[in-house]
Amino acid sequence: MKAMKTWMAGNLAMAAMTAMVLASQANAQDAVKRVIVVSLEDHKLALVEDGQVKKVYTVAVGKPSTPSPVGTFTIERRVANPTYQHNGKIVPPGPRNPVGTRWMGLSKHGYGIHGTNEPDSIGKSASHGCIRMAKADLEELYPLVAEGDTVELIGQRNEETAQLFGNGENPATPAQPILVVTAPVQTPSQASVSDATSTAALKPPAPAVAAIVASR
Repeated sequence: MKAMKTWMAGNLAMAAMTAMVLASQANAQDAVKRVIVVSLEDHKLALVEDGQVKKVYTVAVGKPSTPSPVGTFTIERRVANPTYQHNGKIVPPGPRNPVGTRWMGLSKHGYGIHGTNEPDSIGKSASHGCIRMAKADLEELYPLVAEGDTVELIGQRNEETAQLFGNGENPATPAQPILVVTAPVQTPSQASVSDATSTAALKPPAPAVAAIVASR
């Protein structure tokens, strides 16, 4: 009996230690500072973690008549294989879906980072205000970010975008960590939606497919 108690106590101690290690790893992962920086002028998006550039992608941004918003926001919602709804039109997941296979909605309602059924628009000012990505790039980025991550949409080139993307002619090759300066995040109550196609809030997700109403 004494040996059994000793064995049980040892197992409990081991389980407690394992739980502590797992919790420590989870906290360390949560502590990673992730920022998505988009240069509207350069048509580029960078994923920055703890000051280090992890990924850089070419994207499409808002056209002059429907510009992308400028400011600091957060990722408020992530949806895989969304159903798109606008003006009574419903587009299920598939190659004709205007927002592609993934949706990362911003705290400025109606705007997000997503795919497109117009791949030739990537690298141009062509969207209704959202940030469009090529399918492969979008599906690579999607699992690397989380709700609550910061998203900076920068309208004109500055020192930060020069470090990330170059000066518009020469690509950046940073040898040192990037300094990302974030402004206060705009919450939905602070950020007004100017695009008439973006006034509807995102609907709650259904069990298998989530419907979104947004600019694109």
